[in-house]
Amino acid sequence: MKTLATLSAFVGKTFALWVIGFAVLGYLLPDLFRQIGPYIVTLLGIIMFGMGLTLSVDDFREVGKRPFDVGIGVVSQFLIMPLLAVLLTRIIPLSPEVAAGVILVGCCPGGTSSNVMTYLSKGDVALSVACTSVTTLAAPIVTPFLVWLFASQYLPVDAWAMFISIVKVVLVPLALGFALQKLLPGAVKAAVPALPLVSVIGIVLIVSAVVAASKGAIAQSGLLIFAIVVLHNGLGYLLGFFAARASGLSLAKRKAIAIEVGMQNSGLGAALATAYFSPAAAVPSAIFSVWHNISGALLANFFSGRTEEGTGETATAN
Repeated sequence: MKTLATLSAFVGKTFALWVIGFAVLGYLLPDLFRQIGPYIVTLLGIIMFGMGLTLSVDDFREVGKRPFDVGIGVVSQFLIMPLLAVLLTRIIPLSPEVAAGVILVGCCPGGTSSNVMTYLSKGDVALSVACTSVTTLAAPIVTPFLVWLFASQYLPVDAWAMFISIVKVVLVPLALGFALQKLLPGAVKAAVPALPLVSVIGIVLIVSAVVAASKGAIAQSGLLIFAIVVLHNGLGYLLGFFAARASGLSLAKRKAIAIEVGMQNSGLGAALATAYFSPAAAVPSAIFSVWHNISGALLANFFSGRTEEGTGETATAN
């Protein structure tokens, strides 16, 4: 078990490299990895089940303790990233499928990697976890509505079917994981160290499957989509930070919200795009999954050395 935990920790720390490697394999061996396509939703469900195993009542108590802080993070998440996506698709000419995919990933909740990056940045981890939990629970209603509002000009959007899918692939696995944690705490505690390995395997398989199914679209406009993802992600960090700053939050909280806003649940975006749009629409989510883990690590490294203005001490979680 110790060996598995060590392997899991290593894979978790080198997450970005594994995602890049399997994205390349998906591109080079499309026939092999395309076979994973039908299992994307199942893989995402497994990832969300793992997240449910790690949720605690304290995560939700944090919302009650600091509703203003969490509210700023949640509103920023569901306001900044969708509007940035709309702006980018208006400025940069894209095919309808790719434009819808950019908007879709922008409308997704925060990604669980944001919690790790917030920890590495010496930010407010409890706030990050609370924001991720709330945006994830709100996703079945908010994500389909925002996609319908902003992406229906490009492709038909079945918001109700999308709502049902998110309930099945996000809320149900989360609830099952949370319930199992209460029923079998000893077994779950023993399994938790292996969860990063499970999450990494799930994400890299999703990314490789999307890349394999969209090889033609990537070959044609991959660099353009990559540039849009970099802009979307980077501006998300920046605007999230300044939204928190304008709200009067401390540096530790600003770090958490900046990372929370910029990092998306791109696995959910890929699953929804594949199910309701096309493989090409899933490309922005796949590239986002690769890039935000790289940029998040770089930003965390930068943030970790930043101090609260007027003091010589590094800001820590409240």
